[in-house]
Amino acid sequence: MKHDDSTRGGVGALKASRRRFVTGLATGGLALGLGLLRMPASAGTPARRGAALLTGTEFDLSIGVSPVNFTGRERPAITVNGTLPAPTLRWREGDTVTVRVANRLRQTSSLHWHGILLPSNMDGVPGLSFNGIAPGETFQYRFQLKQSGTYWYHSHSMFQEQAGLYGALIVDPLAPTPYAFDREHVVLLSDWTDLDPAALFRRMKKMPEHDNYYQRTLADFVRDARRDGLAETIEDRGMWGRMRMTPTDISDINAHTYTYLLNGTAPAGNWTGLFRPGEKVLLRFINGSAMTYFDVHIPGLKMTVVAADGQYIHPVSVDEFRIAVAETFDVIVEPTGQDAFAIFAQDMGRTGHARGTLAVRDGLEAPVPARDPRPLLTMSDMGHDMDGHGAHKGMEGGCGATMGEGGCGANMGQGGHGTHGGGDTAPKHPPSETGNPLVDMQSSATEPKLDDPGIGLRDNGRKVLAYGDMRSLFDDPDGRDPGRTVELHLTGHMEKFAWSFDGIPFAGAEPLRLNYGERMRIVLVNDTMMQHPIHLHGVWSDLENAGGEFHLRKHTIDMPPGTRRSYRVRADALGRWAFHCHLLYHMEAGMMREVRIEA
Repeated sequence: MKHDDSTRGGVGALKASRRRFVTGLATGGLALGLGLLRMPASAGTPARRGAALLTGTEFDLSIGVSPVNFTGRERPAITVNGTLPAPTLRWREGDTVTVRVANRLRQTSSLHWHGILLPSNMDGVPGLSFNGIAPGETFQYRFQLKQSGTYWYHSHSMFQEQAGLYGALIVDPLAPTPYAFDREHVVLLSDWTDLDPAALFRRMKKMPEHDNYYQRTLADFVRDARRDGLAETIEDRGMWGRMRMTPTDISDINAHTYTYLLNGTAPAGNWTGLFRPGEKVLLRFINGSAMTYFDVHIPGLKMTVVAADGQYIHPVSVDEFRIAVAETFDVIVEPTGQDAFAIFAQDMGRTGHARGTLAVRDGLEAPVPARDPRPLLTMSDMGHDMDGHGAHKGMEGGCGATMGEGGCGANMGQGGHGTHGGGDTAPKHPPSETGNPLVDMQSSATEPKLDDPGIGLRDNGRKVLAYGDMRSLFDDPDGRDPGRTVELHLTGHMEKFAWSFDGIPFAGAEPLRLNYGERMRIVLVNDTMMQHPIHLHGVWSDLENAGGEFHLRKHTIDMPPGTRRSYRVRADALGRWAFHCHLLYHMEAGMMREVRIEA
């Protein structure tokens, strides 16, 4: 096993300030709180800054606790081999790897290999694929690699992922890549909180609006009334009020709680990746955060996207991309003309950012751009258009009168699973949503929106990547039309911070059963006002275009509000698999199902 310290440092220390939640400390560091986790007396050595690189076919990983300091306050974090992020693992397609994972925590732990095809008993999900790794025990993962690309790994035990238990995973291909590059860097984005993650979850259950500092004021009402008219403004406020939401509810948790990290380094730490002018540099972007969508651009550089979720796509040149939680994008840049370029990743709500630098030598910095204006949600974003079949039909009597009191849907369509995912569709909602106290909204008009870059990114003066821009470099690997269709609705209740599929939380849901070898279609309809990245373990999710044709192979499908997206699945992996929203607290709050692939 080869060991190499691959992550470079940055500039010196910066005193904590009132802007700590934006910049973090230059010194970086590791820290966490977990409810069950306590800092052992032996954890006096701070976590090493940045991830080590481990290569080969045999690995020994030790999960433990190390103190970190991102904010001026030392906290415990969950680390692997003493680093946050965990070591970057470099594997090779076709090899059989053995990973021995020792658990030095006081609670059960696990590692899940996100996006990797493997036997179900190696998937690392306690309660489904195995019992977890008990304190003091070592579990041996062993499987053969059937793919290549950029992936990541993380804990699937309670809130350990939020506490630092995540790392990058690179699988080198047997065949040459369809693109050339001279140098590469991993860019692993994440979010850090000094709070005990379990306490943060409890806060979300009690005060889900805690981080939404940007409520509309009387001055906003007067301005909108002058612009849109008094009656329309009153109607608008009434609809938002009945939804128990404001147009500024972009994300559940933002930089008022989080410090955003790039390769385990806060913004002031200036993580630096080196280049020589004229080189083609491959950047492997991974969103390993618990709850944060990032919008990424590098001022002064075009980015050519060449892979999504580890799979090659037809190259797409863009200025910016949104990366959902758990997604990965490989991009090529050709830095020239200046000595340093800023890698700028602002959160979707524009409350904070992560940043690093591409430079010809350590110690350089490029100007950090200002964050874009805060976006505001519209009724159209919510799947409630203002044209008679949208907001009014969905809200009057149906949603509005029953918001928070048994859900909405009494006057909306029921039943109806199995319709096709393409096109503009008035969804038929499952009976389990009707009268459900855990459902506070249903969409009334949905569509794939594959060409929409998303809220806050439309018409911003930059070319922004959309799902419709990406197309797999290969044809449908299966080739069969789906034999059946299953439709699932993403549901939730904002005030209760309750999340589910079809209004049924994980604890009360029956498994979704697939027949081994079948080709089937899953249609997802987002009935909520939030964005959800949906991940199905064990098999690929082959996204369809609006016409129902194979478009893009992924392991995580992003679902903005008001969307209806469909994808094909080949059920070629026997066993019990997790199927869930990859927003950690949404999964823990119920947006998860078991999938069983049976012979």
